[in-house]
Amino acid sequence: MAIEPKSRTMTFPRVGKFIIIFFAAAFIIVGVRAYQLYQYVFQPNVLSDYVMLIKDDDTFKTVSNRLETDMVLTSMKAFKWVSKKKKFADNMRPGRYELKKGMSTNELVNMLRSGAQQPVNITFNNVRFKEELAGKVSKYIKADSLSILNLFSDEEQIKEWGFTTETFRAMFIPNTYEMYWTTSAQDFAERMHTEFQKFWNEERIAKAELLNISPAEVSIIASIVQSETIKKDELPRVAGLYINRLKKGIALQADPTVKYAVGDFSIKRVLNKHLEIESPYNTYKYAGLPPGPICFPTIQAIDAVLNYENHQYVYMCAKEDFSGYHNFAKTLRQHNKNAEMYREALNDRKIFK
Repeated sequence: MAIEPKSRTMTFPRVGKFIIIFFAAAFIIVGVRAYQLYQYVFQPNVLSDYVMLIKDDDTFKTVSNRLETDMVLTSMKAFKWVSKKKKFADNMRPGRYELKKGMSTNELVNMLRSGAQQPVNITFNNVRFKEELAGKVSKYIKADSLSILNLFSDEEQIKEWGFTTETFRAMFIPNTYEMYWTTSAQDFAERMHTEFQKFWNEERIAKAELLNISPAEVSIIASIVQSETIKKDELPRVAGLYINRLKKGIALQADPTVKYAVGDFSIKRVLNKHLEIESPYNTYKYAGLPPGPICFPTIQAIDAVLNYENHQYVYMCAKEDFSGYHNFAKTLRQHNKNAEMYREALNDRKIFK
């Protein structure tokens, strides 16, 4: 009688089961870790908009501490891990960086290590003294106010650019300029020289030549005109008055130049004692133009000189209504009447100095 073979069930040794479990667990762990690393790299990490200034002496530690102290990131661990992988510590570049809300760690580190900083808008208006200019500009760029101020005493460089130490401020034309935070004082000056050359195009130079004056001298007149009136629509008329006085050889007798010589622009009433001050900027004592601008004249004031109003006025006096406008006169007799009205108005308001 034939005996049928028994069916056999395929079984794995116990060690085989452990291998399967091990690899399954390993795959899970690797998957979890891969997902975690993916999040480290690509998930949003920047909590809010933030400006990061990285200075020359900053280290990875100081940058990290700043981000952590200011609570800029969701995960500092992610930032440190990605920074290590991308060798950010060895590729740190000074600059001003704008971190945007929702940026991933990868985007952040790439921006910082590549030096892709965002420019800043530097604006300086209503500036009279070089100290004011230095103070305003240094708020926007890395250069400190002292290094900017030192530009005005570098006689060799000033001469090379075609100015004197007195006329040098004519090179700095008030406007808004886009620059990087890492701009040095020298970089700033070179940019201003470039802007000066661009501003003084053929058309403006031709108009200055018709007046027989240089661009720097136009700026000197413009600085006086700008200091005389706060009314923009009056600038060309005031400019025409000073052009007339120069052509006729009449002393400018501009009160703002006296205030500049005194060093006090808060003076409301120019007195005889002020007119006696010894200074080349005192246009009551010295005919012609002062040695340099008494402020940093605006583009509008400069263009007002180049496009001055053609008239016969040689005198002006503030209006007695304190509107900011002026009464203009062709004769000394009419001017004296205007001046008397203004003096009476000052007396009525008890303004004696």
